[in-house]
Order: sequence, then C-alpha cells, then structure tokens
Amino acid sequence: MAAKQNAARRTREKRTDAAAPLTAAQVVKPPHFDRLIHERFRLGILSALSVSEALTFNELKKLVEATDGNLSVHARKLEEAGYISCTKSFEGRMPRSDYRLTATGRRALERYLDHMEALIQAMRG
Repeated sequence: MAAKQNAARRTREKRTDAAAPLTAAQVVKPPHFDRLIHERFRLGILSALSVSEALTFNELKKLVEATDGNLSVHARKLEEAGYISCTKSFEGRMPRSDYRLTATGRRALERYLDHMEALIQAMRG
C-alpha cells in the first residue's frame, strides 16, 4: 500500500509545471500564510482599522461583536505583532483606547488578502 502511495506522489510531482495553477494544498500550506490574521476577531479588527483612521475600543468591540475580554486579548496579540498601535488617554475621567493600523499591519493584511484570493482562484480554477 505504501509503495502505491509513493508512486502516486512521484507521479504528481513529475506533473508539476511552473505555469500550472496552484493546487489547494499549495495555497493552504505555504510558509507565508499568516495564521495570526486568520482568526475571525483579529481579521475583523484589521479590516475595520484598514478603512478607518482610528477606532476606539468600544467602536471596535461593537463592530466585531466581541466581549471586552475577547477584544483585549486579540488586540494585544495584534499589537505585539506590530500590526496595530494603541494610544491610551482620558476623556474627562473616562479611559479611552484608540487603535490604529500600522504600516506593518497594512502590509500583512494585504499579503493575507492576496493569499485568500489565490486560494479562491485555485478552488474555482
């Protein structure tokens, strides 16, 4: 059985052509696939910030439909990766957190979207 599988794999490898469209496996598993962005809340945060100059914690929470805890955890991960920045201040006596997409975050989101488009094309092609 293993010999049959190895032969089939070698046949598939021989048929690989540089001009051929990507297979689903090639699209899903490349090393540049950003798993950090792929999570629903983090993708939502980056997407919302990509079309806004800045958003407050409460605005983001409402947009991505997250709890305070979920948003805090996911925003922190994006901040640690350098994808977003957070500025904390006070408005009167109320704390305020403003989030912005960084240049690094914008590039990462663009790479991620390019990857997803390639995946869609591979699946449709």
